[in-house]
Amino acid sequence: MSGKSRAETMEENRAKILSAARKTFAEKGFAAASMDELTADVGLTRGALYHNFGDKKGLLAAVVAQVDGEMAARALAIGVRHENEWDALLAEGIAYIELAQEPEVQRIVLLDGPAYLGDPSQWPSQDACLQLTERTLTRLIADGVVKPVDAGAAARLLTGAALNAASWVAASKDPATALPQAIESFEALATGLLAKR
Repeated sequence: MSGKSRAETMEENRAKILSAARKTFAEKGFAAASMDELTADVGLTRGALYHNFGDKKGLLAAVVAQVDGEMAARALAIGVRHENEWDALLAEGIAYIELAQEPEVQRIVLLDGPAYLGDPSQWPSQDACLQLTERTLTRLIADGVVKPVDAGAAARLLTGAALNAASWVAASKDPATALPQAIESFEALATGLLAKR
């Protein structure tokens, strides 16, 4: 007898809801999104949503984690093109800020996420980025590239600056003007960490 296992069906249903929610949250925003419409659109019940995500806020948290994780992966992919770790780290921060121009990122991660889920520095996706940045800074400090500051504090400030710059661009009435200003200021702040040579 062939067929999907219960676990496969549950995972498929979870993925359907997540995909539909991502589209709906990006188009309508979290507040205007109807969970009844969303589940009906994918042929599932509201019970499937509650089973998989707990509630509407839990669904938003899952969508934010997915989109924010993709943002981090895209930024890392840009960073690896650079020859040294400092340039890579700086490029990753700038790439993260540039992603604030994308409507889906703006609405889900930078506007609705903080409004409904609270402080982004407490999100698991942001914590993963923070840990990676701290490890990179620890190596750069050991190599004498970065001043001998506390790597954890510097990582919080650097990732916080990128996130806040991206949030500012996303909320700006004129993102095209805000973006280069944000990047220029981010670079100025970040390079202040460099050791004098």
